[in-house]
Amino acid sequence: MAEYQLHCFAQSGNAYKVALMLELSGCDWEPVFVDFFKGAARTPEFREINAMGEVPVLDHGETRICQSGVALDYLAKQTGQFAPADEAEGREVLRWILWDNHKLSTQIGMTRFLMNFLPEEKRNPDVIAFAQGRLKAAYAVLNDHLEGRDWIAADRPTIADLSCCSYLYYPEPFGFDRAEWPNIAAWLDRVADLPKWQHPYDLMPGAK
Repeated sequence: MAEYQLHCFAQSGNAYKVALMLELSGCDWEPVFVDFFKGAARTPEFREINAMGEVPVLDHGETRICQSGVALDYLAKQTGQFAPADEAEGREVLRWILWDNHKLSTQIGMTRFLMNFLPEEKRNPDVIAFAQGRLKAAYAVLNDHLEGRDWIAADRPTIADLSCCSYLYYPEPFGFDRAEWPNIAAWLDRVADLPKWQHPYDLMPGAK
């Protein structure tokens, strides 16, 4: 058995954050497939793993962690990789992880689901347009912040970058065009150039 087990599925951007951290850090890890689209996360068996019924869940020996931001923080402390250098940098990293979870990843996850995984007859165009409007505001914040910067929270990549980038690599349409956001596009290229980077559909099980 590998040192770390990650309960995940390929389409989950939140799981990808943690999978990417494990891979880039050179951790000994293995995925545990959760068949989300067949309801596996809602079963009593999975609720015993995570009462919230969500992925990712990270297992490390006797330690079990849910919520991607908590898992990223844990792994940064365990490995020393992609970690903040001091308290001030730690606050900046936390600021962007919280922003990502509230303004970026959650909105992309919902919009991408509505546009690609929900049955077509249930795809409400008004709801999708509203969500895309919120996303454009988030893209603008991130694109402006990256003006003159290579990385989000420090002079090197940190877990803030791994948190914010995850959903932006997925190929399904959700209203993001790299050409419209050049600073984000260049930053995504820098992340993808990191040694051991892999696309989510190559890194986690369950890709179609």
